[in-house]
Amino acid sequence: MPHVHLSGPSPVEAGFARIRRKLAVPEGFPAEVEAEAAAARPAPGLDQRRDARHVALVAIDPAGSTDLDQALCLERRGDGYRFHYAIADVAAFVTPGGAVDAEARRRGVTLYSPDGRAPLHPTVLSEDRVSLLPGGDKPALLWTIDLDERAEPEGWHVERAVVRTRAAISYPQAQAAIDGTGQVPDEVSGSIALLPEVGAKRQAREAERGGISLNLPAQRVEEGPDGAYRLAFELSLPVEGWNAQLSLLTGIVAGRTMVEAEVGILRTLPSAAPDAITTLRRTAHALGLSWPREQPYPAFVRGLAGEVSPRAAAFLIQAARTLRGAGYAGFDGTVPDQPEHGAIASVYAHVTAPLRRLVDRFGNEILLALHAGTRPPAWALEALDELPSLMGQASQRESTLERALLDYAEAVVLAPGVGRRFTGTVVDVGRNRAQVQIAEPAVVATVTGDGWQLAQEIGLQLTAADPDNGTIAFQPL
Repeated sequence: MPHVHLSGPSPVEAGFARIRRKLAVPEGFPAEVEAEAAAARPAPGLDQRRDARHVALVAIDPAGSTDLDQALCLERRGDGYRFHYAIADVAAFVTPGGAVDAEARRRGVTLYSPDGRAPLHPTVLSEDRVSLLPGGDKPALLWTIDLDERAEPEGWHVERAVVRTRAAISYPQAQAAIDGTGQVPDEVSGSIALLPEVGAKRQAREAERGGISLNLPAQRVEEGPDGAYRLAFELSLPVEGWNAQLSLLTGIVAGRTMVEAEVGILRTLPSAAPDAITTLRRTAHALGLSWPREQPYPAFVRGLAGEVSPRAAAFLIQAARTLRGAGYAGFDGTVPDQPEHGAIASVYAHVTAPLRRLVDRFGNEILLALHAGTRPPAWALEALDELPSLMGQASQRESTLERALLDYAEAVVLAPGVGRRFTGTVVDVGRNRAQVQIAEPAVVATVTGDGWQLAQEIGLQLTAADPDNGTIAFQPL
């Protein structure tokens, strides 16, 4: 489902706040959690770290981000590369079984709204002491992954270290520097220059594995110069895909290590069933998209990358429906029967976002122990049975909040236009209903009735838009 972003201050924030209260999204932290976080210091034995402040790390995140989980450095190494990835060391500041740990287990993930976030950890940790913000020395888990000329991993290790992020830049800033229309600090310019090269090679390796990256557009709520609000679709920048490949690389290496050691927690997803692929081929044909019989499904999806058309959007929405059933599998001694992540086409573990996702803290601590040749700590192993359920519940809360915020934003934008006529394209068909994508404003509407065809263009009239209930209604013309 598309994410919702808010551009600039807006009176709709009161509506977002109502939704958060209705869904019991946490506001602040209990006093005992804040107090424990404020007093937190690295546990004995965890304050002995490698000095890696010489590594010229750069954090690439959405503009304005302060909860920085990771920072990277890319260097040439003969015909290949050396990839440093610093990850925020949350476990060093969280006492197992303590108040911060218990609250993080209750929350599971950071919940994002267009106007703010409900963080997984108190901000004294997530936006200060543990965040990899530039300007000072920070504790981190430093991954060092050596890559060959094809950007395949040849060796790796992870250790606790002291690092210093040289710069935090936004995706548009990074893209401008790559395109030659902007600049970044000299200390990190080498990493930014190598990012397209390494990222593209990792995308090629993904293609060889049969992996799929679906870059669905995000919906953005914007306030115009006249004070009115509008919705628009926002496509991701190429640098976002390259950067994501480095996070995926780390997760793949982590997953392989866990499987080899027969202990850890994997992110899993069933592969698309053969009948689902058959259905998608029929969908492509109905949409007038040429899908050669000999072309594999992942290759066809990649061929649609960057195409902005109702036909492509309709197909990608259907393709996303085949990527269902994601979960987590914890194990200690017996590897799960189906350990792979179907979309990534590899075993894979979540380890790169411990400030924003509960499970990563446990996975990283297991990997640190495996690298050191020791048994993972009991607190991490004891959580392996519970973590899949905790993360599943957290993901459901996240999806519910995201859907409610999007419904509200659409209703706010459309409310002044009740009675207006629109043109849309059918992107999904079900029993007695169809979903119709309207290009302007960027809304996906539901209409009732039978006989709809994918990619069919139809006229619609907006008959209702109720922000209080987050509902909109269209009537086909």
